[in-house]
Amino acid sequence: MTERNNRNTESRDELIIGRNAVSEALKSERAINTLLVAKGERNGSIGRIIAICKEKKIVVKEVDRKKLDFLCGHGSHQGVAAYAAAHEYSELEDIFALSESRGEHPFVIICDEIEDPHNLGAIIRTAECAGAHGIIIPKRHGASLTWAVGKASAGAVEYMPVVRVGNLASAIDELKEKGLWIYSADMDGKLWCETDFSGAVALVIGSEGKGVSRLIREKSDFIVSLPMKGNINSLNASVAAGVLMYEVAKQRLGI
Repeated sequence: MTERNNRNTESRDELIIGRNAVSEALKSERAINTLLVAKGERNGSIGRIIAICKEKKIVVKEVDRKKLDFLCGHGSHQGVAAYAAAHEYSELEDIFALSESRGEHPFVIICDEIEDPHNLGAIIRTAECAGAHGIIIPKRHGASLTWAVGKASAGAVEYMPVVRVGNLASAIDELKEKGLWIYSADMDGKLWCETDFSGAVALVIGSEGKGVSRLIREKSDFIVSLPMKGNINSLNASVAAGVLMYEVAKQRLGI
């Protein structure tokens, strides 16, 4: 089986297909990443399903019916399907509760439009190992807690709170109100090993292609950089995140 076929099979495995199945999943409070609705479909129970999703702040996307047919393996989707999350999402309060239970200053990782599920999974895995208290991801323009992310995390999603927010900038404002300092990993910043990461820390990792977005960079208290000594001018997002997370962990251990 090719890599493309593997990805298509993986996507179908994450889908809940059909009106009754999606309705029951919503009724049971199952974590849903995204609702997919065939363009033009609003009749019958689909209208109620869309209303429930909007009330629960679940992303709703209209897609071409042919695309929906393909995603569902040409099964009987009745114009609607939903991507299920591999794990329940947490709230910001869960992150602070975890840090308080450990008697530690909060240590949070913010993923600014990380799109590759393997990168997100690797970041969650490293964060759990490095002693972070939670991950914040956006609802749009980034990977969500799919089964691919869960697999790449090697089970860390079971222990690491992942919070999905509608607006990263607003979430950062809330973190600042809680006393966290915001450190963004980007070009032209202070060297990571010369940066003081003491206290309450939120570490921002930018997208694979564009890095940290302009607004998030402007809201940051510090910009930190890793030196690029070779011909390639950037690191894989999860690798850069790992280096920086372990610098925070090192300083917290007083090494």
